Amino acid sequence: MNARHPLVVLAGPTAVGKGTVAAYIRDNFPEVWLSVSLTTRRPRPGEVDGVHYHFVTDAEFERLDREGQLLESAVVHGRASYGTPRQPVLDAIASGRLPLLEIDLQGARQVRARMPEAYLVFLAPPSWEELVRRLVGRGTESAEEREVRLRTAREELAAQPEFDTTIVNDDVRRAAEELVSLMRNPAINES
Repeated sequence: MNARHPLVVLAGPTAVGKGTVAAYIRDNFPEVWLSVSLTTRRPRPGEVDGVHYHFVTDAEFERLDREGQLLESAVVHGRASYGTPRQPVLDAIASGRLPLLEIDLQGARQVRARMPEAYLVFLAPPSWEELVRRLVGRGTESAEEREVRLRTAREELAAQPEFDTTIVNDDVRRAAEELVSLMRNPAINES
């Protein structure tokens, strides 16, 4: 793997803003190749198939996973399946791009096991209260689903020490710029 272009994985608790930071990077840093995950969940308002996610059926997801076409896969919040198509990631690495995966904790662990050279970045909220505010504020989940996500978020926050570094998402632009700076820095492979 090219030492200047490691595979970088961005993960963190639900509602921390992973998707928002990734969208900012997609819109402002064309040198970063952002993987588009598969999911079996329904699109949220404003999400575009092939841009934010590839929305697939349960059967299609299971087939791709069974055939080994996913770098990582998981059922998230006990509801929907998510996964990263393997070949586009390998192609981005081979072409010398700055590849970024924005995935959940389970997926980050799988990538670490399958690609130990990956650099894992934990996106943390400024506080627990802010995380709760963001989750409630987006209004895309039922009260029951919010409770599931908050329980999951506590577990996800406890996993922070498993990561190579942490970025606090107190400002989307600042967090995105810090992440891209890390991606451009070949010294991150030495940590």
